[in-house]
Amino acid sequence: MTRPAEPPAPVLPFPIFQISSKIERHLLYDINVITWLRKTHHILGVLIGTLPQIPQQNVFLGLPLELMPEEARLLAEKGLAYIVEDLEWHENGMKLTTHNEREAFRRDLAREGREAARAAERKQMESTERAMRKLRLGSTPDREAKGSSERNDQTTPDPEESESLFSAVVSQQPGSPSVSDSRASIHNMEAWNITPTTSYPPLPTPQNNPGTPLPTVNPSSYALFKHLHAHDYFMSPGLRFGCQFLVYPGDPLRFHSHFLAVSMDWDEEINLLDMVGGGRLGTGVKKGWLIGGVEKDVNVEHTTDAEEATDAPVRTFCIEWGGM
Repeated sequence: MTRPAEPPAPVLPFPIFQISSKIERHLLYDINVITWLRKTHHILGVLIGTLPQIPQQNVFLGLPLELMPEEARLLAEKGLAYIVEDLEWHENGMKLTTHNEREAFRRDLAREGREAARAAERKQMESTERAMRKLRLGSTPDREAKGSSERNDQTTPDPEESESLFSAVVSQQPGSPSVSDSRASIHNMEAWNITPTTSYPPLPTPQNNPGTPLPTVNPSSYALFKHLHAHDYFMSPGLRFGCQFLVYPGDPLRFHSHFLAVSMDWDEEINLLDMVGGGRLGTGVKKGWLIGGVEKDVNVEHTTDAEEATDAPVRTFCIEWGGM
């Protein structure tokens, strides 16, 4: 069994798009970047894109990918990415784009749409040819499912008889197009409408502005997130389980989450009912209720700088309900 190919590494650093200076939601649109981050850096995010024809469904979601503030900040601090204000970048980029550049981009999209339509038509034509070839040979799914010994005993049907049988089937459907007609019309296919996921091109690649502030995070939760991420855990938002992070030992496509993580300050008092409820909830869904925070020797209780918290050691504790 061959291992899947490694996703290609993007050009580093890559842009993370913040909707605007007033709306701190961080998005990724490039599928190559998203795949590489998941495989290499255990960054999951949440897909939030819906189908244009069915915008109200929330089952089959796609691009863009929304990052948690902790994920966006971690990537920026590591130098893998930089923050770009999407609204400002689009407004400035559209002013610098000429009419000829826009027309060239539209022609490229039309060319890609024609190629995509032709590729789909070729695939459909090949499938039709395979079905017609099986019909000529008189094969059926039931006969193909029999053992090899039975297949060896079968005799090949007479070509003239098979051809006449096939011709009879075709004659019953005079309105259906032939293979030759499909091959002739493949060059006259109507182009598909291509919707690019990124805006560059036609806009220039967004530049890194050192003055752009890093994503705002809660110091205690960011310290816990960074600590768990350093130990190769995958994390996703834990709202549906009443926690801050769902913690996975590996990719969520292969593993269930093991912990419900909640961050706390070192001297913060924990309500006994919250502890019992968290332990029972975690045990009920076959997970551990994990609490963690920065050790007492560093005071981050009232600071707004996450770096002061993340440089200090973090302690974690797991609570399970014994059922006594």
